[in-house]
Amino acid sequence: MSVLEQLKAASVVVADTGDFNAIKEFQPTDATTNPSLILAASKMEQYAALIDEAVTYAKEHAKGHQEIVEAAMDRLFVVFGKEILKTIPGRVSTEVDARLSFDSQASIDRALGLIAQYEKEGISRDRILIKLASTWEGIQAANFLFLESQHGIHCNMTLLFNFEQAVACAESGVTLISPFVGRIMDWFVKNTDQKAYTRKDDPGVVSVTRIFNYYKKYDYKTQVMAASFRNTEEIKGLVGCDLLTISPALLKQLATETEAAPVVLSTSHAKQLDMPKVSIDEKTFRWALNEDAMATEKLAEGIRNFAKDARTLEKLIEAKI
Repeated sequence: MSVLEQLKAASVVVADTGDFNAIKEFQPTDATTNPSLILAASKMEQYAALIDEAVTYAKEHAKGHQEIVEAAMDRLFVVFGKEILKTIPGRVSTEVDARLSFDSQASIDRALGLIAQYEKEGISRDRILIKLASTWEGIQAANFLFLESQHGIHCNMTLLFNFEQAVACAESGVTLISPFVGRIMDWFVKNTDQKAYTRKDDPGVVSVTRIFNYYKKYDYKTQVMAASFRNTEEIKGLVGCDLLTISPALLKQLATETEAAPVVLSTSHAKQLDMPKVSIDEKTFRWALNEDAMATEKLAEGIRNFAKDARTLEKLIEAKI
């Protein structure tokens, strides 16, 4: 049995790509997208028609150049999501513009618009995860979308790098978080003397393990979807995590490996751990980020990079308007 098959028996495997062919090849349960992945797919000739479809839709539903560009961007994410959902049994994650990461109301409005478009296509909101950055404002938007309103919209909190972000998400009742394993490790490689890690001491793996155990010990319903892996060792260090979102390159590697991949994360083990319960308000959240150089830097960098790729996508769209 391949490592990939063993993973599928212990965790929900998610494809981290906007490439439909890769999704079909590895048959994941769910799929995630973001501006960087959609940008990469949009540059492939076979997906050019989707950009044309998004632009046509925007011209029919918006007025003025900037409104048309924004409408086409949202529509592009929806048409990619719609196509992806034809190939998977589960959910697709669709990201709200990263430039709204510090504006709760704008994030809510954009999320409602995305869900409305999916539902007009006959796709239930239960099959959509709205991705929001794990800023304080993003977490409050997710709380409103699922708990404080009648919308019942599920959210996937992305760009999550530390424990306090995770606790704030759980206390807000969000559906799912995406801690970025590899990007955490990247920071430690760059900023400390240690340049190599095993699956047991990798700082990204250690961080996700702590979050998973805390959630299970205190019966939080929020699920953990470990993301942004740099190698298969990190993945093997988190077997049993609720979900694992994995790039096509690493999925292919896992499909060829045949070593034993035992479960390392479990609710039964977490229940036995001595972990104090904490509560995170806004002041605690912001101070914890301030004190955590890695989380602060990687969160800001992630938002900037997603925003940069969104602007590049806009240029592709503008060329067709």
